[in-house]
Amino acid sequence: MNVRARGEKRFEFIAHVVMIVLSVFAILPFILLVSASFTDEASAVANGFRFIPEKVSMVAYEYLFAEWTQIGRAYLITIIVTLVGTILCLAITTMFSYALTVKKVPGLKLIFFLTLFSMLFRGGVVSTYYIYCNLIHIKNTIWALIVPQLLMSGFNIILIKNYITNQIPGELLEAAEIDGAGQFRIFFKIVVPLSTPILATIGLLSAVNYWNDWNNGLYYITDSNLYSIQQLLNQMNNNVQFLISNASQLGIKNTGTLPSTTMRMAIAVVAIVPIISVYPFFQKYFAKGITMGAVKG
Repeated sequence: MNVRARGEKRFEFIAHVVMIVLSVFAILPFILLVSASFTDEASAVANGFRFIPEKVSMVAYEYLFAEWTQIGRAYLITIIVTLVGTILCLAITTMFSYALTVKKVPGLKLIFFLTLFSMLFRGGVVSTYYIYCNLIHIKNTIWALIVPQLLMSGFNIILIKNYITNQIPGELLEAAEIDGAGQFRIFFKIVVPLSTPILATIGLLSAVNYWNDWNNGLYYITDSNLYSIQQLLNQMNNNVQFLISNASQLGIKNTGTLPSTTMRMAIAVVAIVPIISVYPFFQKYFAKGITMGAVKG
């Protein structure tokens, strides 16, 4: 017993050391990002970025908040897309997953096979672009930032399906059905309330996916009024001249002093802070939902 106890303590010590090291590696880049956003442009260009700024400057944030026209609009669009997309995606995915657990649904095995198939093979960019632009006509609309990711993830479906199968007693669902409850009532009154951990987990994953997405904007959005914050950031990273060409909209009069390097860091901080702020409220559900949902059903 003493040998086993010492072995367990040694394993716990090593595990803690490994997790601390990994946590440090994850946190340090974000600290450098924040520090860089408060660094003077000339100092950053000449000497590079440091964890402690050689010369502190708020110029980058002053440019960002001087005129909130385009950046504020991109921020608002990102928030709307994240909220609407996450709610719709979560609702569709949850209902689809529950339907896969109802054994009397005809063609259940075929539907489940197609779900798994979609995880391995996709139609490609050209075919999806043609469908969304020529058939659904969502190009240059806010739906172009929502719909392409709304068609569910096979991984999320399997997580929720396995959670429902393994964590919600089948006898409870059968008893409700015997008492006369329909499938919609069972779903909303029993399944959803008992699936809070996995729903919070999938909701967080979907929200992060929507918040960080810029591919859909790259493919389907050419109207600058519909740019998300990530697409705007991508434009800035790919072409500094984008800021200069939009100087009048951003309220910038002297483009020669534009802090392009530190502004990239500042807008990255502004873009990432909200999603990081939300994560702690879902952290207690995240590990539990992933663990339970990953159990093979």
